[in-house]
Amino acid sequence: MTDVTSSTTVILGAGQAGGETALALRQQGYAGRIVVVGAENHPPYRRPPLSKAFLAGQADAASLLIRPADAYEKANIELRLGATAAGIDRAARTVTLENGETFNYDHLVLATGGRVRRLALPGGDAANVLYLRDIQDAERLRAAISPEKRVVIVGGGYIGLEVAASAVKAGAKVTVLEAAPRLLARVAEADLSAFFEALHRTNGVDIQTGVSVTGFEVAEGHVTAVVAGDRRIEADVVVVGIGLIPNTALAEAAGLPVDNGIVVDEFARTNDPAILAVGDCAHHAHPVLGRRIRLESVPSASEMAKVAASVVVGAPKPIAAAPWFWSDQFDAKLQMAGMTDGHDRVVERRLPDAPGGAAVFMLCYLREGRLVAVASVNRAQEFMAARELVGRGATIDPDKLADPGTPLKDLLAALGSAT
Repeated sequence: MTDVTSSTTVILGAGQAGGETALALRQQGYAGRIVVVGAENHPPYRRPPLSKAFLAGQADAASLLIRPADAYEKANIELRLGATAAGIDRAARTVTLENGETFNYDHLVLATGGRVRRLALPGGDAANVLYLRDIQDAERLRAAISPEKRVVIVGGGYIGLEVAASAVKAGAKVTVLEAAPRLLARVAEADLSAFFEALHRTNGVDIQTGVSVTGFEVAEGHVTAVVAGDRRIEADVVVVGIGLIPNTALAEAAGLPVDNGIVVDEFARTNDPAILAVGDCAHHAHPVLGRRIRLESVPSASEMAKVAASVVVGAPKPIAAAPWFWSDQFDAKLQMAGMTDGHDRVVERRLPDAPGGAAVFMLCYLREGRLVAVASVNRAQEFMAARELVGRGATIDPDKLADPGTPLKDLLAALGSAT
């Protein structure tokens, strides 16, 4: 293990991936210097509640923190907040900040995250066209949404739908415009898309698919209507959620390979042995999936943080778990594990609805008999076993998967006894 106090690890990015990497280093016994550089003035915090509890006013900024601010001081982790890196000198192993400060490093971890993809249309910079990526964005959005406000959301992905649900709960009138033929087209299969479209329609959201925004009507610096071809949708607030662009400029300028993110192996290592990349900015090899992927997922960021820390301390452990994430919308808690692409069969595991009528089911995606992904709605009790089954690439009798009377933990136990 690397435990000499003269060793220095610099982490660029103070989001969830960067913060957890610093903490994982200490948990794994690293005794060297740790410096975390972040552009925001907040200590590392969780972003998922921004579109849910925080937007709804049910959580404050302090509750989002991964650890209390003083935990970093106690762990002898140096936070350089409100600071931005200007460049990396790989030969000298130095990082220079925009304020001129320079740090030497033995290991450099790039946790630079991503930035929102912007809608490049005239009027797109109006005061009431909002995006959601950080606490300041969420605060602006929370202040803008109120009862009877007409909120138009451009983009029917998970962020757009989570904002839609929060806005409806706040009493707003919500319209979602999605360019694809269905919601969640890039991230979910048609059966799950149909469920969430029905859920949102039932709760009063106006869903319009196959609709591309072509312009804005603007008066006195504010958008008054969104134009989509021959459609005109009046708006008090416009929220754009059309994806994330990984922040790779520093890596590119340093000559590191970039392809839809910073290219790393299953140990989060770039082709420079002193530089690693984790989180939303990393395009990594995933042993469970057997291919490369860039995941915008908190669990993925957390696992990659531990993997990177293991490399730095000299006891490398590769990514080992199936990728997973979650989304909360109205009364539906979605948890997904694995990747559905390439599946050739879907098995539905339907269970009695929860009190109040909330749907409870699990969709199991198979490829050549192997379980490659699950989508669980309001079935958190079974999800952990399902995630483990996906991670092991289990071959399971579809009839048993479909039978809610056969616990998944029993299928998992049987798999263990058979190996």
